[in-house]
Amino acid sequence: MQSVAQNWLVYTISGSAFFLGLDGFLGQIPIVMFSLIGGVIADRIERRRVLLGSQYVQMTSAFVLTALLLLHVLDKRVWPILLLSFVVGCAQSFGGPAYSALVPSLVEKEDLPNAIALNSIQFNLARVIGPMLGGLALTGLGAAWCFGLNGLSFVAVIISLLMLHVRFMPRNTGESILMGVKQGIGFIRTQGAMVGLISVAFLMTALAIPMLTFLPVFAKDVFHRGLSCSGAGSVVGALTVAAFGNVNRKGLIALLTLLLLGGGIAAFALSKVLVLSCAILFVSGAAMMGTFSMISSLVQLITPNEMRGRVMSVYNVAFRGGMPLGSIVTGYLVRIYSAPHVLAVNGLLLVAVGVYFLLVQRRVAAL
Repeated sequence: MQSVAQNWLVYTISGSAFFLGLDGFLGQIPIVMFSLIGGVIADRIERRRVLLGSQYVQMTSAFVLTALLLLHVLDKRVWPILLLSFVVGCAQSFGGPAYSALVPSLVEKEDLPNAIALNSIQFNLARVIGPMLGGLALTGLGAAWCFGLNGLSFVAVIISLLMLHVRFMPRNTGESILMGVKQGIGFIRTQGAMVGLISVAFLMTALAIPMLTFLPVFAKDVFHRGLSCSGAGSVVGALTVAAFGNVNRKGLIALLTLLLLGGGIAAFALSKVLVLSCAILFVSGAAMMGTFSMISSLVQLITPNEMRGRVMSVYNVAFRGGMPLGSIVTGYLVRIYSAPHVLAVNGLLLVAVGVYFLLVQRRVAAL
């Protein structure tokens, strides 16, 4: 909801697409810059405390934005919004590794794939429902209500975190932050399959997420109507993974669903039939979530508790870093060629990645 209102507010105040892009950049770049440090912190301090701190900062930022809007401070100034976006990004860079590392300490090891799949459902439901509610709140109540409701929502999150019973407490070794980062990267390098898993995560988001980013182009220029099947497919994909539970050969399943995802993206890009395109979007959304859930489960299962914050921070940098990079490169190429052609190539490249890890670098497939 806040994203919808904030994008509208930035563009209304500045009238510039550059500032709209800058706001998104400032919200994401701290995650790339500081997540590795956040991972070390998550392995030194109780993860629930780190996550609570992140929630407090994000809640305060939402309420500050609400107050600034109500006091008309933002009437002609966009820089406070940009500053708060950076602050929220910094909070997420520390909260993200703590969040990822906390989940496995709440469930038994055999239930971890189910937990990760179910956890992904809330993200995709928010991706489907949030913009709709944000649009209704923005037009019916105003932007300040979107920010204020977002701030209030953190109260429920904070209460939930305070009620958790965590079974693993990190131990502070007293080593420097830099040494902690080196240890995390060193652990990843000693686990051959881990490098492959993180590479697949990066390439998947870099090549697949642009399909979601450029859906408006297809909706406007190709089909002349909205397309909203991917989110529903993601929820179904996550439910399917959760239903199967702790299956064997997760690596093989992840790569097979990656092939399905790549083929789906290429087929969607070339399709001119609305019903067929919606069906492909649904299947692609399910395949994307299936691949993501399996890869995340494998990374978590391989990693010991004492290294989880650092490993997940590297994984998150790769996973989150692929999104803006893929969107920027795809956006540049779409200007030269066309969205269908560029996304079709993205899909075929994703198929090539899956084939490579299936037939050449088989460590992931063997998991």
